[in-house]
Amino acid sequence: MSKRELIDTGTDKRYVRRNDDGTFKESDDVGKSLSADGRHHAKTKVKPGQGDRGDG
Repeated sequence: MSKRELIDTGTDKRYVRRNDDGTFKESDDVGKSLSADGRHHAKTKVKPGQGDRGDG
């Protein structure tokens, strides 16, 4: 499982995962919903960089 990295395009911010060859595998927009997730208590523990894998 690869870590997510934050990409700031200037107009928006996105969390992306990369394949082994460096191409984008998965992309999520950083919006109000992801910000709100950080303010809630999660029952599932995940490793750093894997925030989208826990409770949502």
